Amino acid sequence: MTDTTVLVVDDEPAFREGLNLALRKEGFEVHLAEDGERAVELFASIKPQIVLLDVMLPRMSGIDVCRHIRAEGNTPVIMVSARSEEIDAVVALEVGADDYITKPYRLRELVARMRTVLRRSGQSEAPAEDKDVLVVDDLSLDPERHEVRRAGELIELPLKEFQVLALLMANAGYVVTRDDLINRVWGYDYYGDTKTLDVHIKRLRSKLEDDPASPSKIVTIRGLGYKMTA
Repeated sequence: MTDTTVLVVDDEPAFREGLNLALRKEGFEVHLAEDGERAVELFASIKPQIVLLDVMLPRMSGIDVCRHIRAEGNTPVIMVSARSEEIDAVVALEVGADDYITKPYRLRELVARMRTVLRRSGQSEAPAEDKDVLVVDDLSLDPERHEVRRAGELIELPLKEFQVLALLMANAGYVVTRDDLINRVWGYDYYGDTKTLDVHIKRLRSKLEDDPASPSKIVTIRGLGYKMTA
């Protein structure tokens, strides 16, 4: 991925510079901010395509910066923290972060997550419009033919179940939040019962899992959303 602008926000100079060098080698155009207020200023001036945002920042917290970015639009945000408490991840995702990663992490994992959220943000709301065949374990999904197969056997799915599964498979190995699933499949203006998603997940499990009561393909990440195991 080349010429993608990323704003890195972290108060640790060594961390900022390390990411600056590493991400430039990966083809990103990198801009750096050392605190929350500077992040807001740079965000307005450079309009980055993705933001790597530390949770703990001087002058303005990463959570408040994320709220500001979300008020401006849908620029992808990955929150970064040295802490691993689940509450941090929950709060970060609730204020609109697209993903959450804890230090220390491998550069390869970070770049993979960046490319995932960038790809996700560039898709239309209906994930089935992606023409690539998705394959996860013994499942394959062909968006163009609207076909799902398990171990070669055709599985009939109605449109919404198909779209939910497509989004989960496109992000296999990563958590897809409940809000993201609802927004991408039912639309950002959907105000119906959020339990609709749970019903669709239950139906998918009944068709795709060996034991729907103890799912191993589509797993629940409590307080966050769902993940398709890779």
